[in-house]
Amino acid sequence: MIFIIEHLDPKVWKWSLLEYTHISSIVGKKNLWFTNVHAGAAQLKKLGKVFTQSVTTMKLGNACILESAGKQTLKPSDRKFGYFIFGGILGDDPEVGKSHVIVKKMPRATVRNLGRDQMSTDTAVLVTKKVLSGTPMRTIPFQNHIELEINENECIELPYTYVLKRGKPVLPPGLVTMLRRQKGF
Repeated sequence: MIFIIEHLDPKVWKWSLLEYTHISSIVGKKNLWFTNVHAGAAQLKKLGKVFTQSVTTMKLGNACILESAGKQTLKPSDRKFGYFIFGGILGDDPEVGKSHVIVKKMPRATVRNLGRDQMSTDTAVLVTKKVLSGTPMRTIPFQNHIELEINENECIELPYTYVLKRGKPVLPPGLVTMLRRQKGF
């Protein structure tokens, strides 16, 4: 099973690298491909296989695109697919569906959703991995819109859905530290 991140940003941002590192730890370097990468390839080669070409030009058979607009929700029996494709970008709030471009360019691929709530890319991969390992979506605990304390006077809200583990949102290691160190929001 190959997990493919179609990188939809012009470069690899710090937060993207944190998410991609997290994804590599979830699925393993040998199971992870990054496509449509035009800048930052050296960083990503440590995490998985890197391609400059778009996944939409690869003519992959037996592929499943994860897109919130998909009519059917991913289920454990969907492990029959060889490739699982994700748009590697956090969308806008409210969501405008940027990864729908992949769906349009790959009409033969099957499309599944992970519910209607927008997830970070690493959360989407984690949920997909859990479902394909036999965990039904309805049993995965989630939290929408988390708030992170940055300092004693500031918090930042992440308006996405995250998996909960022991009551806490599963975030990419280093994300909170990065947010605390960055200047301005």
